[in-house]
Amino acid sequence: MGEIDNDIDVDIESQWLSDDDLETLRGKIPIVYVEAVPVRLDELGRVTHVGLLRRAMADGTISLAIVSGRVLWGESLREALMRNLDKDLGPAAFPRLPASPTPFTVAEYMPDPIQTGFHDPRQHAVSLAYVVPIQGHCEPARSALEFSWVETHEAGGLAVSAEMTGGQDRIVRRALAHVGRLP
Repeated sequence: MGEIDNDIDVDIESQWLSDDDLETLRGKIPIVYVEAVPVRLDELGRVTHVGLLRRAMADGTISLAIVSGRVLWGESLREALMRNLDKDLGPAAFPRLPASPTPFTVAEYMPDPIQTGFHDPRQHAVSLAYVVPIQGHCEPARSALEFSWVETHEAGGLAVSAEMTGGQDRIVRRALAHVGRLP
């Protein structure tokens, strides 16, 4: 086997696709995403709050949402998580990425809302989801209208679930179950 060159620099900023190219790819192959459920921890490391964005979604609704974004060519999962957290929550959020890049769940979004229960009308997307503690102050970014912290018992409840679309409420409940906080 040949040697692997670990010194290759990939300029991920120049790897953005044009809107037309992205639309073509979305119709032909699944797109890889990362999703992050921002959380606040108490002094014992227990999750006390979940951070939710209010934003315009792909289906045209204004909904509560978690941090979500594509993984770019040449970008590691950790880099994609950090970039999307910074993009959605601002540079003062100070996320603490998990020690392992293993997601707590995988969601498969489909254009057909019935197929998997996760819906994105634009594409077939495979999303790796992470629980990410946030230590700093969150300011919603350009595509978000607001950001708020919700107590765990509310985050897993019906009222919050009713304000989320595409199945992201299921991601939040899976995250709460993963950290032992599902009400």
